[in-house]
Amino acid sequence: METIGAVKSQTKRAWIYAKKPAGPLYNYRNWLGYFLLLFLFSGPFIKIGDNPFLMFNILERKFSIFGQLFYPQDLHIFLFVMLISLVCIVLFTVVYGRVWCGWACPQTIFMELIFRKVEYWIEGDRNQQRKLNEGPDTTEKQQKKILKHGIFLLISFFIANTFLAYIIGADALITLITDPFDAHITGLATLSVFTLVFYGVFAHVREIVCTTICPYGRLQSVLLDNQTVTVAYDYRRGEPRGKVSVASNLGDCVDCNLCVQVCPTGIDIRNGLQMECVSCTACIDACDAVMHKLTKAPKLIGFYTMGELEGEKREKNNLRAIGYSCILVLLIASFGFLIFNRSTVGGTVLRAKGSTYQLRDDHTISNLYTMELRNKTSKEFDFDVTCSDPSLKVQLVNPIKHLQAEGTATISFFLIVDNNQVTAYKKDVKIYINAKGQRLETFKTTFIAPLGMD
Repeated sequence: METIGAVKSQTKRAWIYAKKPAGPLYNYRNWLGYFLLLFLFSGPFIKIGDNPFLMFNILERKFSIFGQLFYPQDLHIFLFVMLISLVCIVLFTVVYGRVWCGWACPQTIFMELIFRKVEYWIEGDRNQQRKLNEGPDTTEKQQKKILKHGIFLLISFFIANTFLAYIIGADALITLITDPFDAHITGLATLSVFTLVFYGVFAHVREIVCTTICPYGRLQSVLLDNQTVTVAYDYRRGEPRGKVSVASNLGDCVDCNLCVQVCPTGIDIRNGLQMECVSCTACIDACDAVMHKLTKAPKLIGFYTMGELEGEKREKNNLRAIGYSCILVLLIASFGFLIFNRSTVGGTVLRAKGSTYQLRDDHTISNLYTMELRNKTSKEFDFDVTCSDPSLKVQLVNPIKHLQAEGTATISFFLIVDNNQVTAYKKDVKIYINAKGQRLETFKTTFIAPLGMD
């Protein structure tokens, strides 16, 4: 019966002491992880123009992606982002398994590249950590624990500040930190809660997030098939296991147990595909090092498909992987097009309630409209309103022609036509918002006028 590595019994958790990994894949994972950490910590503080590179201000319903501001009116773009995320999760997992978890997930990156390395530095490797925890409560032990958890709290506080900067913006975070303590009680309380949550996750909960809490691990069991590439043990070559000196008819696995010792979730990869495996590849590096010492072929543990391990021939040209990758590229390209070609002005144009048209004494006919405009940029500008139909004249009721940075404006205006130029009872027209000779936005509406008026 297979069990979760972090669970010793139904009532007691087995604390996992992961051996410090080493190897080429571990080095690649480190470089990728450091790059992602740099991106994560700098995202809310980098500015493009006057806007943050990344910000998700839910409280003010204002978002910044790649320096472009988004508001609730841009809901279609966020729906597109959610669609891309869902497709990425499903398609990437179907093709490449749970590589995201081991190589790019913030939980894994923080745990393995920051908190775990602090632990190695203070308490030593796997056996030293176990000996320290199971040993007597000495002064040295207390000092190491205080130092470790103190650093964990400081790192958690730094992560909490970064996380809060994504929500309220870097400028607001700096104001929160520099202002007097009693001026931002709620903000500081929120920051404290975030700090404690991150500390609890990385100091105590750890791999349980991956094995039990995160729904993605559960979801992968219904997404994988025989052609999915996963981290797996080649049992055909490795079994039966045993020490080299015991018998000559054994497989390549010498049962050194290093693949289990380096696993951050505490599983034995030799038991087959398991939900708890995060594809971190630490077991591949550990096994390859042993195979190298024994002058045997590497990749006893490697990237394999289930079909390949069962004797099926692995396709050289995986059309499914190519097709899925093309779909992802197309979706991402479409998202980029939406972001960088979106209008800088948003809003609506509505006909005045309870009115159709007005007959004027000067033999003209008018329709009254209300227009709401929002400046989606951090720059203010002057604008003018024009109509696509040259026979229609625009007359502003409240002559507002200036939009503040990230500001809004409500404008009422008439569309006016001479009686003798009416050719249809109802016709579609377009309202243009222009600034500095450029058309910023186009709104569609209708104009109504009676026929046969002199």
